[in-house]
Amino acid sequence: MNTAVILAGGVGTRMGGSRPKQYLTLGGQPVILYALRAVQRHADIHHIVIVAAEEWRQFIDRLLEQNGIGKFCGYGEPGQTRQLSILHGLETIRRTAPDTTGVLIHDAARPALTSALITACLAGLGEADGAMPVLPMKDTCYVSEDGRTVEEFIPRRKLFAGQAPEAFRYDRYLAAHYRMSREELLEISGSSEMAYKSGLSIVMVPGDERNIKITTQEDLALVERYLTVE
Repeated sequence: MNTAVILAGGVGTRMGGSRPKQYLTLGGQPVILYALRAVQRHADIHHIVIVAAEEWRQFIDRLLEQNGIGKFCGYGEPGQTRQLSILHGLETIRRTAPDTTGVLIHDAARPALTSALITACLAGLGEADGAMPVLPMKDTCYVSEDGRTVEEFIPRRKLFAGQAPEAFRYDRYLAAHYRMSREELLEISGSSEMAYKSGLSIVMVPGDERNIKITTQEDLALVERYLTVE
């Protein structure tokens, strides 16, 4: 059984405005609804947990009811960082969906989530503890400590940009969180980074160029064009 954790607790300060980016309107619908529909429709997702602030839960409850999101099983509290929010979501699973064996972590601010990408991530769990979609780097990459002079060249064939969703074997991923201190968790910037540092095996699957995370108004406009084309 697989559970999707939708992360919707961020404040989205880079977007400006009075509401977080995951609750802005995109193509006439709240941004978060796109991810919720994608996991609701996928046959291999059996439960949905949403990490969201208390003040937005009535808004989400209405979306769930109006759009037939019947796999929802509980809320998690937003944490100080993304990884702590993930931990809270994992702990909600333990209470509300204890039959979970695989977990899919996704950002509500990535609305262009496809069924194919979900399938690829879950399939990766057949050969590793986790799976992460990636895109190859298109530009030549360099290392610079001072931001002004080049100190090292890194062949781009060795570099990949990670995306969400990421999938993990639930028990192992939760246990990995408990092996880390809070201070260590605060330093984590990516779901698979944490898994890798804990010794879990991670397989890469092909990502999707359209699957961008909305952080600016320009991103919002770009995703809307993608969705319009579809």
